[in-house]
This record gives sequence, C-alpha cells and structure tokens, in this order.
Amino acid sequence: MEKGVVIKSTGSWYHVRTVAGELYHCSIKGKLRLDKLKSTNPVAVGDNVEFEVDNHSSTGVISSVCERKNYIIRKSTNLSKQTHILAANIDQAVLLVTVNYPVTTTVFIDRFLASAEAFDIPVVIIFNKIDRYDKAHIKRVEELKSIYQSIEYPVMQLSAKTDQNFDQVMALFKERVSLIAGHSGVGKSTLINRLEPELNLKTREISSAHQTGKHTTTFAEMHPFSFGGYVIDTPGIRGFGLAMIEKEELNYYFREIFKASLGCRFHNCTHIHEPHCAVKEAVKEGYIAESRYNSYINIFLNKDEKYR
Repeated sequence: MEKGVVIKSTGSWYHVRTVAGELYHCSIKGKLRLDKLKSTNPVAVGDNVEFEVDNHSSTGVISSVCERKNYIIRKSTNLSKQTHILAANIDQAVLLVTVNYPVTTTVFIDRFLASAEAFDIPVVIIFNKIDRYDKAHIKRVEELKSIYQSIEYPVMQLSAKTDQNFDQVMALFKERVSLIAGHSGVGKSTLINRLEPELNLKTREISSAHQTGKHTTTFAEMHPFSFGGYVIDTPGIRGFGLAMIEKEELNYYFREIFKASLGCRFHNCTHIHEPHCAVKEAVKEGYIAESRYNSYINIFLNKDEKYR
C-alpha cells in the first residue's frame, strides 16, 4: 500500500504524488463513490490517500482517503442536491477580485468568504489588474479594501502583468498550500505563471462583448512552487452557491453580523424583519457595511441560487 497526495483530478482519474515524488495515475474503488457528503467527487485535489499499485506500474487504485483538516465546496453545477469539493487540506484561500475586466460582485465575494469561514479556511483577498483601473475603479478598490480590512480580512493589491506588489504576494504563497479562486478572467493562471513561469498555464483574454472570462482551467490541479509550497488552481467559478450551510447558521459566518447579533432582542432573530434588531441598527449607524448586509439578505433569501 502506498501513500500520497492527490495533485490533479479529471473527474474519474486522479494524479497522486508520493512523498518520494513518484507520480501515479489512479482510479478509485467503487465504494468511495458513496461518501456521506453526497458530493460528485469523493476524492479531491489536496486529499491524502492510500492506494494500491497495479502490478508495479505507474497506475493504481485509491482505497481510502485520510481525514481532512478542512475542505471547500460549492454546489454541483449539474445536480442541485449534490456538492462538489473544490479542494481539501488547504492552508489558505486566495480570492482574486477585479472591479472591472471582469466585475466581481460583492455578493460573490461575501458568498465565498462565508463558505470559507464555515470550513475554517483563512482567506486573503487580492485586488488584481490595478494597472488597468481609472480613478473611479481605484476609488472602488479603496472602498472595498476598507470594508474587508475593517472585519480583519487581509487585503492586497496586485498587477500580475506589471509585477506591482508582486514580491509581497509571492511571500504570501511561500511554504503554504494555497487555493486560488475567483471568476474566470480575473487572472488566476497569469498570477500562477508569474510565480512559477515553468508551469506555463494557458491564459486567454476576457470576452470584450460581455466582460466575462473564458474558462482556461478545466479541472482542479495542485502545482508545486520551486520556492516552497503548493498552489491549487481551480476552474473559474461563474456562480458560487453555498452548500451545507443552513439559513439559521448564516449569520455565524459574517463576522461583524454575528458580533452585532449578540445584542438582538430575539435569540432566533433573522436580522431582516424583527424589531429591536441590533444588526439592523449597526447597519444604520454605519458599523456594518450596507453591501455586506445586502449580501447577507440575498444569501438568506436565495441561499441555493448562484450569483455572479
């Protein structure tokens, strides 16, 4: 029996790297498909697995998945009652955001943050493509930075093309297993190529007509950095649907809303229509950003929908 980490998933086959650096092309035993998460992929990139080598060749069969320290999921795009595990055993998630080329909405940002919060994954927000922004775009970046820094999310700015602030971003990835997420077109593959040029991941320009990205990453994959650490590249997420979070729990994963909710009159307050709501009062007084509160309401009322 061999042990290794899954570095690539294609849906039915998995590339597994052992501690010694050997690579195996593995399938999974049928029983693993019946996992309790009801996910479309019981084995995910980042999983530590045990597998049996097939006649000492470079192929094998995964027989078990070790306990995960964390994972991040989204609703399956095809099966609404199932989930899709994006990656497991992550040290941090790096959310790449653009205020234009294409636009990343605050609802999308807040959905991702809530999901990561629920699964205990630290998030760093990076505003990319700052070399392309005019004064109005820069002002918008500063507004968003202020909102997320005020609730203690690390925020950085970057131009992956011109290397502005590149050294600080590179230090962020060193010796960590990092997941890069964001809409298609925000520059995930470009950033990874700047960090590790030999990877030469495919990049494509965004659609000029719709200002949306074209998918260049088809499957999640873990890449090693020569300076230490790994990065998990994920397919561009056009819509991020929360999964495994009940409406009644949602306020736990909005840091400032949960803090304010301790002052609500009713213990089961939804912070939407009840009187004497400390959360609504905090919004009115400016302690909670309106965009965050609006995201909370949108998610609460339409939790199973997907937002751009």
